[in-house]
Amino acid sequence: MKYETLFSPLTVRGLTLKNRVVVSAMGSLMIKKDRKVTQQLADYLGARAAGGAGLIYSPCAGVHDESCPEGMLAICDDEIGESHRLLTEAVHAGGGKCAVQLWQGSAVALPAKVLEPSDTVLQARFYPQLGGKDMHIPGMTRNEIKEVIECYGKAAARAVKAGYDMVEVHCAHGYLPHMFLNPCMNRRSDEYGGCLENRARFAIEIFQAIRENIPEDMPLSIRIASMDDGLAQNLSIEDMIEFARMAQKAGVDILNISRGNSLSDSLRINTPPVDVPQGFNVENAARIRRETGMITAVAGRINTPEIAEDVLDNGKVDLVVMARANLADAEFCNKAKEGRADEIIYCIGCCQGCFDPHMVPENLLNDNHITCLRNPALGKEKEYAFVKTTHPKTVLIAGGGMGGMEAAYRLHMLGHKVILCEKSGVLGGQFILAGEAPRKQEFKKATVDCANRLYRIGVEVRLNVMVDAALIEDIKPDFLIIAIGAEPISIKLSGMDKKPVCNSHDVLAHKVIPQGRIGIIGGGLVGLETAEFVAEYGNKITVVEMQAELAADLGYLRKLCVLPAIEKAGIETLVNTCCKAISDEGIIAEKDGKEITIPCDSVIMSVGAKSRPYDELKEACDRLGIKYYVIGDAVRARRALNAT
Repeated sequence: MKYETLFSPLTVRGLTLKNRVVVSAMGSLMIKKDRKVTQQLADYLGARAAGGAGLIYSPCAGVHDESCPEGMLAICDDEIGESHRLLTEAVHAGGGKCAVQLWQGSAVALPAKVLEPSDTVLQARFYPQLGGKDMHIPGMTRNEIKEVIECYGKAAARAVKAGYDMVEVHCAHGYLPHMFLNPCMNRRSDEYGGCLENRARFAIEIFQAIRENIPEDMPLSIRIASMDDGLAQNLSIEDMIEFARMAQKAGVDILNISRGNSLSDSLRINTPPVDVPQGFNVENAARIRRETGMITAVAGRINTPEIAEDVLDNGKVDLVVMARANLADAEFCNKAKEGRADEIIYCIGCCQGCFDPHMVPENLLNDNHITCLRNPALGKEKEYAFVKTTHPKTVLIAGGGMGGMEAAYRLHMLGHKVILCEKSGVLGGQFILAGEAPRKQEFKKATVDCANRLYRIGVEVRLNVMVDAALIEDIKPDFLIIAIGAEPISIKLSGMDKKPVCNSHDVLAHKVIPQGRIGIIGGGLVGLETAEFVAEYGNKITVVEMQAELAADLGYLRKLCVLPAIEKAGIETLVNTCCKAISDEGIIAEKDGKEITIPCDSVIMSVGAKSRPYDELKEACDRLGIKYYVIGDAVRARRALNAT
């Protein structure tokens, strides 16, 4: 497939983009205390430009000094603004165009100064930075409003000086312009509150200030949500269409359409995980484009060139936002354009490396930058570049799960001789099982793609071969990588002979499908996914978890999707409940100091996994003087991100 529309140019004012692919603004955690562009950030985004993307955004850049926290990118003074040349020059050197996204974060600015349109109480349960105490925030004064608007104008002037090709204002996701727009958050009674025209006034004056500070031929874009979700009073798509028309009159050229906000559970569609359908926001964006006539970009799980081409070719939008797609593979565009789409490493919406780190406040000022399960080189593009070795070694890898396959790929690309052995007849390990869970077909495809990549580049793969001391002695590798993974833990309960008992791994592998009333012991991610899986067969399910929380091992965004799905499927859940035994009636457990019986016909164990023992391999290596490394679940049972 040629993807002709995807790779066709687009001209807006004086800017011509070579293709329709947009890498939009994303938090990188690559900024230091001084809030300047770092070389790491420039290298990371420069790699996406060299990979063929047409338009690359900076991370959102704070315009207002007092309300831009340390560790967030800023453009609030001239010295910081000058640092942005690192980024624009890197993107231009890679052949792309560069946009700055101007930002004022409202409550997201914590621990810096918080600005709100109306009096607001920030609840400590939502903001760990508050140390357990709620915080009252007074509504902004007119002078503060004028000050911030002026800051946007000055920031735009700095962006021009730094070499940006385009300016965008973030007007969504609970940031300050969005807070003014939304009637739930804006309860002002002056000219900045009340009707939509008044609530839009703050943003419109920002756009006007920016247009006064950028050249006539420079495009101005805004990031807006197609609608609000999850709030007491929501902005409808009709409201956003009307706002877009106002913005156009104020000099805005491009609408960058997102959805969701950081103020409610709709955050799950702000940065949508695998549970959210691909391209879910396209029809909303298409309607906004149709009714405004404006150049429109759409964001929302567009992660393959086929989806992007279809959306563009049918005239629904003009640009496609493929940010995380380009995180997973910096060469995404080059591969698609050159007819190598089968080589693309696709984003699977796991959110483990790109979003979850942002939920740990201390990551803001340490070296835990974003990464990617599918692309461990993210943020280390130069350090992890493939440079062929002049001293190739023979490396034996025991285990063909995600960690073993990633090791095999990278070692082969570095020029080493790799022999990958997998004791089963298929590569993928537990990630194959993950792909059997509802809504996770992309995980399964990723496993197949990883295996096919090894075959395509010529890695020696031996299936149905277990690495043991005899094989190590026969091959005598220079190095051994132990990636044999983990196996299910099985707790011993009295009466286990009274009911059929199996484990979640065997269920997801289709080795056994219990029927009837099923009790699942363990309410972590795997237990809940197994519950959904067996519920699809019409079974009645009860999940029993001894901790106070379900899915404690699950990332924030996926939890926002999985827990409602559990409820919708009619799956009963019990927390703070300890299983004691199995009887003829079902599972005997203790809850709140009382003994209860959970009726069931069969039991599924899902209480975690433990690393497989590798003493024999270690002893063989020690005896033969072979250096070895232990990776992935063989170190300890954990997420696939840690393995890769």
